[in-house]
Amino acid sequence: MKLRPVLFFLILAQLLDAQTQDRVDFVHAEVYIEPMSEQKSIKGSVKYQFQVLKNVDSIFLDAINMDFTSVLIDGEKARFTNNGKTIAMKKRFKKGDNHFLVLDFTTKPKQTVYFLGWEDEDPVNDQIWTQGQGKYTSHWLPSFDDMNEKVEFDLQFRFDKSYSVISNGKLIRTESGLDNEKIWHFDMKKPMSSYLLAFAIGNFAKLEAISTSGIPLELYYEPKDSLKVEPTYRYTKKIFDFLEEEIGIPYPWQNYKQIPVRDFLYAGMENTGATIFSNTFMVDSISFVDKNYVNVNAHELAHQWFGNLVTEQSGAHHWLHEGFATYYAYLSEKQIFGNDYFYWRLYDTALSLANFSGEGNGEALTDANAGSLTFYEKGAWALVMLQERVGDINFKEGIRNYLSKYAYQNVTITDFMWEMEKASGMNLSDFEEAWLQESEFAFERVKQFLSEKNDSVKTYFEIQDSIEQKPEATESILTGAWSRLKSEELKRHLLLDYGNKLSDTFVQQIFNTESLKVRQAMAISLKELSNNLIGDFESLLADNSYITKEIGLYKLWLKSKSISVHTPFPNDLTSRILDKLQNVEGLPNKNVRLLWLTLALLTPDYKTAQKPDFYEELVNYTSPNHHFEMRQSAFKYIFSA
Repeated sequence: MKLRPVLFFLILAQLLDAQTQDRVDFVHAEVYIEPMSEQKSIKGSVKYQFQVLKNVDSIFLDAINMDFTSVLIDGEKARFTNNGKTIAMKKRFKKGDNHFLVLDFTTKPKQTVYFLGWEDEDPVNDQIWTQGQGKYTSHWLPSFDDMNEKVEFDLQFRFDKSYSVISNGKLIRTESGLDNEKIWHFDMKKPMSSYLLAFAIGNFAKLEAISTSGIPLELYYEPKDSLKVEPTYRYTKKIFDFLEEEIGIPYPWQNYKQIPVRDFLYAGMENTGATIFSNTFMVDSISFVDKNYVNVNAHELAHQWFGNLVTEQSGAHHWLHEGFATYYAYLSEKQIFGNDYFYWRLYDTALSLANFSGEGNGEALTDANAGSLTFYEKGAWALVMLQERVGDINFKEGIRNYLSKYAYQNVTITDFMWEMEKASGMNLSDFEEAWLQESEFAFERVKQFLSEKNDSVKTYFEIQDSIEQKPEATESILTGAWSRLKSEELKRHLLLDYGNKLSDTFVQQIFNTESLKVRQAMAISLKELSNNLIGDFESLLADNSYITKEIGLYKLWLKSKSISVHTPFPNDLTSRILDKLQNVEGLPNKNVRLLWLTLALLTPDYKTAQKPDFYEELVNYTSPNHHFEMRQSAFKYIFSA
């Protein structure tokens, strides 16, 4: 049967939408992007060079909800069909030939490109940024949802010159455009999957550094956060230098940039050479104690090798991205914060995995539909145990061989394991079965490993066993051991487990003699606050931790509502604790300030004349100018107040 051309193109597009394109190889792209902030749309063009690997009579690209004003193949107008998901071009191409495809397009992305702050009159809040995780770049650029197509991308952006534009690659030049515009030219030297393309536009300044190996590091920030630059990017150069040495393969890209943006959907995203991350990680020195960027910083940097340099063939091999980035982030934290921190971090993740698995939710690392806990934490544990199995020297050799052999290519778990078997001379099929294919998490084996590696974790398990045997003797067991315990993490975990069962005398000793993190654990664990502990608990408000301040404020305020007039503490406790924290904002999500405003509104006789201002401020934090995490908290507190 002979099909009409239109019908043929429709069927062709549907077929192409569901299959991998393996007869042609797209090798280079020249991208031009013009974001239109008022319309929240993109106007652009892209010129692809491709090679024909086998005779083929059609090619296609992923293109979500795009309109095409021109499609040219080798300078001639091409017939195409556009079904809203892919654009398909029919033409006979011979094996060995090289061709050029040029597409001019416009689109108004429903996702992947986010325009923030353009509705108000304050240009300081204006931002545009992308998040193409997995397969979403096709919402703003005709490209490839298939991660197996790697292309060398060079990018140009036209935009208002008063803003900064940041993207993949090296900024080789800028030039003046029409009116108040500027054109930025970025050059990439190596191929990558298109989901790792990104750009960010906004009001940014930057701090520049150089790694020991000579790689330029560009650390961006909003000018209002200038005092947070040092705590946020603390250890960045150390992390970079450590990972290059530990991995054993030079950083594979021209430079490395990090850009904090508002309302980012995740902690961070490892776009090639240009990590975009949530500006909630822009912290001051006090916040650094409670929430810092170190782990995310190291995780996204590790992805530049594991995910960007070598890329999974499909979701069934996602461990090769997330498990590896998590593992190397933990090694980076070990380098910075020490062995004790490292092994307790591993214990916490093991406990989460054991609880998850124990509820019948265990997942294999080879399951493409597994969740983040599996790919990240179980994936990191698999590498910990693999390194233990083959030895450090063999492990590092296997990593180097794997990255060298498959650089700028796509890989499977089998590829990686074969390199490990060659480097170690071991048959690792039993390891694969136990750690990659098994859905259950081997918690008892992990406990044994941790006990062998770290004395404080071993002591924790011993004390835990003693208390389980004699729960009525919990305090005597802890007091008998306490003076011998040197690990802050050990003390913290014991208090989180058993702190609510301790006498006031022991609790007071902890508040008066222990470190900030141990005091915080004690404060968290107390379910009820006795009258004897009010004074000691009030001292928490002076600790250099916004989480501790928040806990102290809330629990003291609750206690103040139940204090009898006959107690040694006067009824001005509520006013006193509110006065102490009235000028404290807290973490980037303003955890202390939002709680303070709510409690001030709920306290009848406190600053009554200012209550309308307090309520207005609380309501203001629900506006789009603030991070969604802050808006959620503000709404929650408004309903409480």
